Amino acid sequence: MKDSKADLILHPVRFRILGLLVGGRRMSALEMVQALPDIPQATLYRHLNKLYKGGVLMVADERQVRGTVEKMYALPDKQAVLSAADLAHADRDDNLRYFMTFVASLVDDYGRYLQQPSFDLEADGVGYRQVPLYLTDEEFAEFAQALRPLIREAMTKSPESGRRRRLFTTIIIPEPQASDSEGKE
Repeated sequence: MKDSKADLILHPVRFRILGLLVGGRRMSALEMVQALPDIPQATLYRHLNKLYKGGVLMVADERQVRGTVEKMYALPDKQAVLSAADLAHADRDDNLRYFMTFVASLVDDYGRYLQQPSFDLEADGVGYRQVPLYLTDEEFAEFAQALRPLIREAMTKSPESGRRRRLFTTIIIPEPQASDSEGKE
């Protein structure tokens, strides 16, 4: 059975591979192995191949390195983003499984951060907060629209001296709508 796009993307190892390529970055398999040292090389190659065969990754370039051809991988436009169409056939259990995989990847990322010999949450800019926002659908759309350019601009920054990779994660969950019978006696 062919994996759905969501199943391809929302796997802990594959999710981390894709995270390396966000923002137009290109990397070889060897560079990915070096960037993800806690993932065994054979495991990384297996998941890289699965993403490539599933069309979520593409070979953006090939270069000659010491008598062999090294492939440079990249994300095809919008392939690592799950659209409404990608999730249209997902039932409640599928959606919960996808969300749990996503949250588990956050826990894994945070655990790796805490494994450093030393860390300073405040100095490192680490935070996790939950705040209720009371917004109409229109106000929420404006709010989201205002955030997008800030995030896009930050995503264009390339890795270089003085820059540290930071994961900025958003999870938006609206409160369930009250049914007409709620609140009535």
